[in-house]
Amino acid sequence: MTKAEKSIEIKVSSEKVWEMLAFDRLPEWGEGFGGGLGERVEYTSELQTPKDKYRVGVTAQGTPNTPFKDPQYHICRFKIIESMENKKLKYYALEKPKYYGTLDMYVTYSLESMISETKLTYELESGLPWGIFGKFLEILFARRMVEKNIEKALENLKKILEENV
Repeated sequence: MTKAEKSIEIKVSSEKVWEMLAFDRLPEWGEGFGGGLGERVEYTSELQTPKDKYRVGVTAQGTPNTPFKDPQYHICRFKIIESMENKKLKYYALEKPKYYGTLDMYVTYSLESMISETKLTYELESGLPWGIFGKFLEILFARRMVEKNIEKALENLKKILEENV
């Protein structure tokens, strides 16, 4: 299992950061998942209010940016497994390409309110398929790639939020 963690300080309130953590906002700033989440992520759970987007058990799915745009070939499913408003959001993501094994990930966002900013910590744990070969790839490439994607995602998020202040 590959584990990577990065933090960033963003000059906005934790409430503003929290709003951007909803699944349908991930394509605006997220990296990874096949190079990005395409144009949109759609909720597969029924939502009654905007706050329901952060409720434990809520599910969504998106089609990552890959050569295979058809969801039958490549899809990413999400499910919130822990949620503390403006403090912590954890979800399970399952990326299921048709032609190679399943990638499963746990993503945790932790928010810490500071005087005039929010410290956001993004943690990702992922496991590659393919047994011992997958473990070898994790050691050689996956961790660096994951860290790079997290860093870019956090920079994207910071830029979006701080430009709109």
